[in-house]
Order: sequence, then structure tokens, then C-alpha cells
Amino acid sequence: MGHRNPALERLDALLGRWNVQPQVDGVGPAWSEFTWEEDGAFLRQFTDREPGPDTAGGWGAHAPFPTVTLIGLDDAGEEFTVLYADARGVYRVYRMTFDGALWRMWRDAPGFNQRFTGTLSGDRIDARWELSKDGAVWDLDFALTYTRLR
Repeated sequence: MGHRNPALERLDALLGRWNVQPQVDGVGPAWSEFTWEEDGAFLRQFTDREPGPDTAGGWGAHAPFPTVTLIGLDDAGEEFTVLYADARGVYRVYRMTFDGALWRMWRDAPGFNQRFTGTLSGDRIDARWELSKDGAVWDLDFALTYTRLR
């Protein structure tokens, strides 16, 4: 693909396999793997969990696993676009920034705004998803922790 944009190089910090622990009552761990696609043009995140009643937990039939995201760059402003799909048939588009430590994603959708903030420190990401019906008042949806496995 030619010269790689430095904004894409920052995403190398996410590469590998991670344990993902949502802080939701009754929800067990999942895992997430970040890999480069198309010679480094896109970062793919695949997330799933082991089947079983101990991981069905608080989401029950609403569990999203597996999920897939593709992250691409808009080099006009070094902002990323995230395409998301999951097992429930949910499809979303997020905007994203990542500076190597602070990871932010957000979407503005009528009645269902979302934002994600994660802080990378070594082999750990402390993160949270928030929701807003009006785009002004935000509530915590859930927190989660990523721990690098490899």
C-alpha cells in the first residue's frame, strides 16, 4: 500500500490477543484479537467468548458475541472510522481517535448516542462505554478491562 501513515502506526499498540472483562453482573470474560488486514490498511478487532452458562451472564440473549470491527483512517484529519457488526445483527459506525494511550470512539445517533473511552497503560486498558438519549446527559453503560494475553 505504500508509505504507512503515522496515525496507523499508533494502532500497533493494540495488536495481539486480550482478555476482556466487562464489569457487568453475571457476565464472564471474553477475548479480543487485533490484527492488521490488507497490508496494514485496516485494523480488525474480533471479539468472542467461550460458550457456556458461566459466561452467558447478565446479557443473556442480548450478548453481542462474536463482534467484528474494522478500523480505517481518514488521513485528512488523522481521525479513524470504525465499522462494527455483532451476532445480534447490530451494525454501527463510530468515529475514533487514538494517540497511543487514550482511545476514544463515539457515535451520534438520534436517541442512542454512545461514547467509549479507554486508557492504555502497558498491557492493560481501562475503559468505559457511556450512553445518552439526548447527547447532553451521559450515563455509564458499563466499564471493562482489557488485559493483554500475547
